[in-house]
Amino acid sequence: QVQLVESGGGLVQAGGSLRLSCAASGRSISYYAMGWYRQAPGKEREFVARISTSGGKTSYTDSVKGRFTISRDFAKNTVYLQMSSLRPEDTAIYYCNLTPPANDYWGQGTQVTVSS
Repeated sequence: QVQLVESGGGLVQAGGSLRLSCAASGRSISYYAMGWYRQAPGKEREFVARISTSGGKTSYTDSVKGRFTISRDFAKNTVYLQMSSLRPEDTAIYYCNLTPPANDYWGQGTQVTVSS
């Protein structure tokens, strides 16, 4: 069983940056493609970014392309999401999970709030 703990969220002005972390425990996530997801108030949870098992391939939802970067550190068993040029519409709770996501692995998420 894998436990995923997200951190790094906060309140930031539009145009600012944040780096989110997803620390895994329980077992190595090296064998899994990992992703970031987000859920804005009143909306369904949506896919944000994905990174392959090797870390060599990444993909993003169109709205964050060129602004967000997903990466992983195998030694730390951690996945990151570097977010730049943040917009108010990026406000959401951000979660990490496998891709495709596993229901049992959803954590508490980390709140990102972008003020205009």
